[in-house]
Amino acid sequence: MGGAVSAGEDNDELIDNLKEAQYIRTELVEQAFRAIDRADYYLEEFKENAYKDLAWKHGNIHLSAPCIYSEVMEALDLQPGLSFLNLGSGTGYLSSMVGLILGPFGVNHGVELHSDVIEYAKQKLDFFIKTSDSFDKFEFCEPSFVIGNCLEISPDCTQYDRVYCGAGVQKEHEDYMKNLLKVGGILVMPLEEKLTKITRTGPSAWETKKILAVSFAPLIQPSHADSGKSRLVHLPPVAVRSLQDLARIAIRGTIKKLIHQETVGKSGNGLKSPPKFKRRRVRRRRMETIVFLDKEVFASRISNPSDDNNNSEDIEDDTQEEEETKPSELKPDPPVNFLREKVLSLPLPDPLKYYLLYYREK
Repeated sequence: MGGAVSAGEDNDELIDNLKEAQYIRTELVEQAFRAIDRADYYLEEFKENAYKDLAWKHGNIHLSAPCIYSEVMEALDLQPGLSFLNLGSGTGYLSSMVGLILGPFGVNHGVELHSDVIEYAKQKLDFFIKTSDSFDKFEFCEPSFVIGNCLEISPDCTQYDRVYCGAGVQKEHEDYMKNLLKVGGILVMPLEEKLTKITRTGPSAWETKKILAVSFAPLIQPSHADSGKSRLVHLPPVAVRSLQDLARIAIRGTIKKLIHQETVGKSGNGLKSPPKFKRRRVRRRRMETIVFLDKEVFASRISNPSDDNNNSEDIEDDTQEEEETKPSELKPDPPVNFLREKVLSLPLPDPLKYYLLYYREK
């Protein structure tokens, strides 16, 4: 499933294409997609396909197409502090992007059927926290994953503000999924071959919206133990953060504010816009877009209004001339992690510094 936008050569270019095709429409979703490189969730030998708008599966490991994930993220209408349940959490890619938006006081739980995939997700999560240049730009709601069949969740579980199911839901399980939601919550799931958004507007009231046609593998039905009883899945408790954790969050927040104030002080009235450096040119004047409607696939072209007056060859020539006139020494500096630099400069014991930095390797 996928192929709705052109392939990118890197993560940023893929996000540019998703934005242009209107799959990514809000700034929060864009920031989350740019912060986590999709290729990091691929096995090494398959990374050349990471920036194509296609699903990927290898054994039990599965990633949906980027256009699907972006529609899901937009439909969930995520906000800081909400609780989120990911049914079929897989590699943890979606859960990690959601965690960047939920912030330190959100709840981020995932249920996954396969133990090897949970181990894979934990490795990828650890890699992101320890090495990503983007991590310190956010306050992260770290996902917790449990093993089990998402159709066997304990009936006494806490309800959630947002729920996503990453497998096809049969009509007979629709009410089961709805009951996982709090009043005012949003559920997004593939239901009868349509990506569907359901909002719980009251104890017994719902609003349903079909987003687009999709094709997902169906949910795996529970297999009962020899006793005939199902194996209930117990989700993690919603725990109160420790004082130590709260202190780390508060200190990091204070340091970020100081960095911002220092930057404003140096630049006068506010943050100066950094010099704009042209990224590798992405040719998007005309784009192939696939529209899904009632199991039919329609291909259409989206043209930039400037195409009426300029052909792509002229634009290419103009860009080339602009690039040739730029001084060769004007290259973007590598990003500086000001939070890390400030923490390391504090007169604190090294173990405390490393704790404030989440023991990050960069």
